[in-house]
Amino acid sequence: MTKGTEKLARDLDILTAMAAEMDSYLDSDVLFWNMSTAGMPALTLGGYHLRQHRLLALRNLLTAEQQVQLDAAVAQYNAALVERIVRFEQKATHELEARSRQWEEYLKELDRGQFGASNFDTAVEARAMIDALVDQLQIPPYELDSRYKRRVALQDAQLRRQWVAGDFVWPEEWVPAYPTPDYWWLYGGPREEART
Repeated sequence: MTKGTEKLARDLDILTAMAAEMDSYLDSDVLFWNMSTAGMPALTLGGYHLRQHRLLALRNLLTAEQQVQLDAAVAQYNAALVERIVRFEQKATHELEARSRQWEEYLKELDRGQFGASNFDTAVEARAMIDALVDQLQIPPYELDSRYKRRVALQDAQLRRQWVAGDFVWPEEWVPAYPTPDYWWLYGGPREEART
């Protein structure tokens, strides 16, 4: 098993656990939900959709049993949304604001030279969650506040000023889930001079 498929299997376990708690999460006022299963990251809509996107796009890398598990998790998630359209939109917008602030802070610290190249592959996960949330909020009946598209464009312009195109930052097997140019920010990293 490769590193990429190992991480996908872990993503599937996380997605399954998140789907199981999604109805309680959506009914709560908590943005970062502590999962009842030990060793799991906090449940958020961005975290869920980041993994769902990747798993559905890379479905062919999963075993038949894992594909069944994925379909069951997605069905459970969709069932949790049925009567919670407004709750989803509110929570997704709240998280989009939080993730945007998180990414802006990273970009500011990058500009000040406070981060090295070694953590970009982890930090860029916030940008991927922003993308996943924006995508979901553009699907009716949801509505995306247009200021978030402008905000993402400004953040991307800030990153582009110090960008050097290069290799895909996540496991190579994941490339089909993140085609260029839509995910250009996963192919390379900030210029070294910007971090010194």
